[in-house]
Order: sequence, then structure tokens, then C-alpha cells
Amino acid sequence: MKRKSLLQITALFFMVLLMFAGCAALQQLPVMEPVAPQAVAVQTPAPAASVAPPVVAPEPAPTPVPVAEPAPVPVVEPAPVPAPAPVPVVEPTPAPAPAPVPAPTPVAPEPAPTPVAPEPAPAAAPVPTSVPTVPPVPSTTPVAPLEKTLTIIATSDLHGSIFPYDFKNNVPAKTSQMQIASYVAQERAKNQSVVLLDNGDVLQGQPVVYYYNFVKTDAPHIVPSIMNDMGYDAASVGNHDVEAGPDVYIRAGLEADYPYLAANAVDIVTGDPAIQPYTIVEKDGLRIAVLGMTTPYIPKWLPQNLYEGIRFEDMVDTAAKWIPIIQELERPDLIVGLFHAGVDENYSGNANEKGNENASKLVAQRVDGFDVIFTGHDHQDTKLTVKGPSGKDVLVLGAMNDGRSVAVATVGFVQDAAGGYVLDKIAGTTVPMDGYAPDPVLVKKYQAVQDEVTQWVSRQIGTISETITSRDSMFGDSKFVDLIHQIQLEKTGAEISISAPLSLDASIKQGPVYVRDMFNLYPYENLLFTMEMTGKEIKDFIEYSYQNWFNQMKSLDDDLINFKRDAQGNLVFNTRYNTYDTATRYYNYDSLAGVNYVVDITRPAGQRVTIKTLSSGVRFQLDKTYKVAINSYRAQGGGGHLAAAGLTAEMARARILSSTVKDLRYYLMEAFETKGLIEPTVDYNWLVIPNLWVQRGIKNSYPKLYGQIQ
Repeated sequence: MKRKSLLQITALFFMVLLMFAGCAALQQLPVMEPVAPQAVAVQTPAPAASVAPPVVAPEPAPTPVPVAEPAPVPVVEPAPVPAPAPVPVVEPTPAPAPAPVPAPTPVAPEPAPTPVAPEPAPAAAPVPTSVPTVPPVPSTTPVAPLEKTLTIIATSDLHGSIFPYDFKNNVPAKTSQMQIASYVAQERAKNQSVVLLDNGDVLQGQPVVYYYNFVKTDAPHIVPSIMNDMGYDAASVGNHDVEAGPDVYIRAGLEADYPYLAANAVDIVTGDPAIQPYTIVEKDGLRIAVLGMTTPYIPKWLPQNLYEGIRFEDMVDTAAKWIPIIQELERPDLIVGLFHAGVDENYSGNANEKGNENASKLVAQRVDGFDVIFTGHDHQDTKLTVKGPSGKDVLVLGAMNDGRSVAVATVGFVQDAAGGYVLDKIAGTTVPMDGYAPDPVLVKKYQAVQDEVTQWVSRQIGTISETITSRDSMFGDSKFVDLIHQIQLEKTGAEISISAPLSLDASIKQGPVYVRDMFNLYPYENLLFTMEMTGKEIKDFIEYSYQNWFNQMKSLDDDLINFKRDAQGNLVFNTRYNTYDTATRYYNYDSLAGVNYVVDITRPAGQRVTIKTLSSGVRFQLDKTYKVAINSYRAQGGGGHLAAAGLTAEMARARILSSTVKDLRYYLMEAFETKGLIEPTVDYNWLVIPNLWVQRGIKNSYPKLYGQIQ
């Protein structure tokens, strides 16, 4: 009996030691999370038998068996067996913590095993009443957010304002794409996703883009280089981008990491898209569809050789075609319109006109499906909420030109029952950029480019004997416009020249003339055409110009300039230009050279102009055909002058005899370089009468245009 008790006590002692060793090992385990949320398996021993086991020689303690983490460790306790072999305890081997998973369900303590009553012997250490478990640890698994915020930033009509420097006037610029880059970086640093878009007209304007368009053509183009660095997601095509010509816009498109979009630019033969119509931008699990369009007025302004084989369709019709396709094929979370077109549908036509120039608001009103539409082309801040056909609100936003502001839409999404995200709210604003510093990283990276272009525009090309200004061109014949007339006549050999002042307030100062001055004298990349027109067509053309340019004066207190008025008859102040709006823009103030004529501003529209002779003294005849020098914008119907003369776009194209290969600005520079000294003259081939009324009319109108008395 004593022998049996001694063996039984020895076995029990080993069992207790091993149990405590197991408990200690468990307590030293690193805090970890198991692979799956399951309870720790614990095997509870049956009550020990009262009969002692047969005598068996003791064996050495077993070596703990390592178990691969992170599976829960079952603790196996001894069960009654014939031999008192020590029970092995599985001891875990520490391992690196696994990837975060859901927290395990806490294990309820098992009932304490029934202790074995020992034979008379020294008291053994007490047996633990429960198996220790690893305490639950908070889960580090990312939980899907209930809300997501998306910010969409749109630039528009940058016109080469890349650097915080005005190359035309050799002065620092308050706003540019560099300031926009700082704002974009600020927004990306927030807890939100950012989509960056551009709304066209990036390839024309400041000399830096002209330099990369036509001078430094063997290097990567500056526009896509900057936009790639800024991380643009998409861009629409502007009319001035097309004006740069296919060599330029195709090159820019190939170098861009983002798509250029124009759904309403289609192949004339097949009707298929000639330019990518839309793109899908994915941000934070959200799918944003961006449909791009451009103003359909391009054929009215630009010659067809700049967009050979392409026609530009109505924006409303195009949107109605593509929205169902996008919804069915892409199932986007948000649909965005990116339109190089303004919101004033009556600016150059009417709301029911097919191919309206500024149809952005019309699209929102007539086509369901859009959540936000970004506008461009009109160079103005826009923030409207428009009702779609179903009554849904559509946010319409637009930014100012030259990087003066950006349009920003903030979109909120909430999680639905299925775990997806649905549009919850949307708000928009425009943010001025003059309060932001230029992005230091981009400025440093492209400093060499700025220096190179500055050196190019600072090259002297000639000298001018006196200062000329476009202000004089607003009120009569001027040296500023006559300089353009003179070069057009010399270059084409035409009998008559048609031109307008293309700047409201530009000047070339007496002394050295530099490349930069040509961008003030002639801001656009128009080509020079020679076309045929009859005397009557020329007369009707110029009557149309003066009826919009000059007011019919009925007293000495009237304005000479025909100002725009609202429904109540009040003048309309334009905050964009800081001046009062005129009935037509100054670049439509066409005059003639090569003929002698008078304009009587006391007579009604259509009866003001009397053309007497050619400059040679030969009588001007209404039924005779003349060769006319005219820029490509006007020859394509821009401004409505040819239509007023009874010429459709098709008829006008048939009248074109020749076109220059390069733009007019190039030939102006060539003239300065060839002649060296330019002595501007005004030939007074046209006069505004009666003179006393004209002088009083100028005095009345000048402050409204320039804010001061002459």
C-alpha cells in the first residue's frame, strides 16, 4: 500500500509541475490574434480513479513539441491510464504576430478538475481551478468607413499661364498654374480623394506655349509636362487648342498621361468619336465618369484644315446619346460633365439653336444623369444649381481664365446596406488663387524653362518711332490697327484689308521692340487668308460692324460706343474686365483699309457707311469683285460679319483663294525684323462724322471703358 501511494504521489507531483509550466508558458505568450474567431479547445479530464496505477518505472520528462502559430493551443490534461506516464504539455513557440484579424470570442472557464486524493504524504501544491486563456485584444482590422469624401478641382482657360510671370509684359503674375499646384497639394493632404480636371484652352496665350508650339518643337511640350507632374486625371479640348493646329495638339495628346476628351467631335464619314468621349476615374473605390465636350462653334472660327475630317455636333444631342451608354456600361458612382462651353446660351445665338456655342446650362436642364458640370470658354466664375428634366439638382461650376480661380465640387458618399456607396450630398464653389504661393518644387524644376522663354521674348526684333495704343482703335482710325492692315496688304497683295483691334488696352512703347510686344499687338494665332468678296458684300459686312460698334447718337450727351444694356436699360458692368460691357466685343470692331469711306453715327444701323473710292482713287463699285485680306477667324464666320453680308460658311470657304502657313503674329515679327525701324502712320481712310458729336461721344464713353477721363 505504501509503495502504491508513493508511485501515485510521484505521478501527481510531476503532473502538477507540468501544469504550472504550461500555465507559465501561456502567460508568457506574446499578445496575438488567432486566425479565426473560435474558442480555445480545452480537454477536461475525467475524475481520477481511486485505485493506484500499476508500478511503472518513471520516464524522463517529455520534450515540448513546438506548434506553428497562430492556431490556438489545446492544453491536454492527463486522463486515467494504466501506467503513470507523465502527461505531455504542448507548449507554443513564440512567433511573429500574424496579420490583424477579428478578435476571438473569450473562452469561458471550464470546471475545475476533481483533485486526486493522495495517500498519506506531504501536501502537494494546489491544482489550478481553471485553464488560463489569452485575453481578447482590440481588433486592428480596418473597418469600412460609413462616409467618403471626394473633391473635384477643375481649372479652365489657362491660356499658357503656367508660371507666376507675365511674359507679355515682363512683370510677375499674381496667379498661374504654379499657385494652383499649391492649392491641389493642400487638398490632397486632407482625408479625402481628389480628382483634378482641366477644361481646355491650354495651348494658346502666353508666349511660353507659343514657344513650345512653334519654336522649340524638338523637346517635350511644356503643357503636358506640367499637367503630368500635377497629376491631372482628364482634360477637355478647347477651341484655342484646335487653333494651335494638329501638329501641336496631337503631340500634346501623345505626351499626356491623362486623356483629352471631346464626345461631340466626330468623324465626318462614320460618325464615330474622333476624340475619346469619356473616361472613368477611380478613386478610393469610387468610379467617376467624366464626359468631355467642346463648343460646336469651332467651324465658325477656324479653317477646316486645322480639324480635317471632323465635325462638331450639338452638345445637348451628344450628352443625350452618351449618358445612357455610360450608365449601362460603366455603372459609375458619379457622372461629371467637363465642357469647354459657357452658360449663356444667348451670347451668340438662342436656346433653340442647334450647335449652341455656350450650351453647358442647356445640357444640365435637358439631359438627366449629370451630378456636376464644369464649364469653360467664357472666362468667368460660375456657380449655379440647375434642375434637370426629372427635377434633380445639377451643380454647374466654372473657373476664371489665366489661373485666377479654380472650380471645386465637394461630394459626399454614404455606405448603403449592401456595403456600396451612394451619393449623399454635393456642394460647390470657386476658389481664387491669388492668395496661394507658387509650388516651390515645380518652380525649381522648371526654372530653366522660364529663364529660356524669358530670354526668347526679350529678343529685340526692331524699333518703333512712337508709342501706339489700342485705346485709339476703339473710337476711330488708328496707327495700332493700320499697322496690321499695312502688313496684311503687303503679304497678300489684296486690294482691301479687314482687321480689328484684338486687345482692349494694349500698347507698344516707343523705342526697341521685342518679341513679347507682338503678343500684345496680335494675341491670337490667326492665319491670314485672301478671299473674294463683291462690293455689296463688303458694304453689308462693314455696316454690320459699325452697327454693333457705334451707338446711334441722338444728342451730344449720348455715348459713341454701343454699350450693352439690361432689360431695364441700365449699363452692365463686367467684373472680369473691370469695365462696362459693349454690345459686341472689341475684337469684332472691324474696319477697312484700301478704300475711303465715312461713318455717320447719327444715322440708323445699316445706313451709316458710305464707301466712295479705293485708295488708288478708283470708284468703289457694289457689283465688282475684290480681293480681300482677312484673318482666318473672320473668314470662317466668326463674329457674324460674313453672315450679315449674305455668305454662309460653305460659300465663304469657296471664296478663299489662299492661306498663309504660319500665323499673323509670325509675319508681324518678320516685318519688324526686315524693316528694322517701324514708323506707324494713320491714313485716315475712314472718318466718323459729324466730328463735334464724335468728340462728345468719345468724352462720354471713354470713362466707361477705361475708368478715367482721357
